[in-house]
Amino acid sequence: MTPVTASEWKQVPGLVRVETGHGETTLVVDPTRLVEASTHLRDEAGFDFLSDIAAADYLGWAGSGVSGHIGTAAGRDLNRPMTQGLQVLPKPKEKRFSVSYHLLAVAVPPRRVRLQVWLDDGQSVPSVVPVWPTADWHEREAWDLMGVPFADHPNLKRILTEDDWEGHPLRKDYPIGGEPVRFSEAE
Repeated sequence: MTPVTASEWKQVPGLVRVETGHGETTLVVDPTRLVEASTHLRDEAGFDFLSDIAAADYLGWAGSGVSGHIGTAAGRDLNRPMTQGLQVLPKPKEKRFSVSYHLLAVAVPPRRVRLQVWLDDGQSVPSVVPVWPTADWHEREAWDLMGVPFADHPNLKRILTEDDWEGHPLRKDYPIGGEPVRFSEAE
C-alpha cells in the first residue's frame, strides 16, 4: 500500500507524469481526474492529511527578460548575484497556473507527496473538499488571492480580502498601486 517506485505511482488515476527533485515527489495529474486521484491517494496509498494547497501564477514565465539562476547540486549561493546575463532561462510552463496539493501520510515513517494540476486562466478545477474537508479554507484562499475557481466547492467566497474587493491580489497581472491615499483633515 505504500507507493515507493514510479511504477506504483502509475496506478494514480489521471497521472500525467511523475517528477522528482530535491528529495520531493510531484504527481502531475489531469485536472478533470483530480478527485479520483485524491481519493486513490487517500484510500489506497494512505495519504490521509492535506497540509496545504498552493497556487502559483506563471504569467510571463520564460519570456523575454526573465532571468534564471546559477545553481549547484547544493543549491543556489545567496552570496552570488543573479545571472545578470540571462545565462539560464527557466523552462516554459505548460499553462499559466499550477495548483499544488501537499499531502502527508501520517504513519511511521511519515511520507509526503505533492499532487499538482496545471490550469489556464479561468479554467476551474474540481474541489477536493469531499476527500479532505480541510481543503475548504485552502481552496477559498487560492480563489481569493489567485482567482483559481474550484468547481462544486460548498462555499467559494473570499476569505482574506473584503467581499467587495476587485481582482485577485497575488496574480501577476494584478495592478500594483493606484489606490489613492486618503488623509484626515488636520484640526
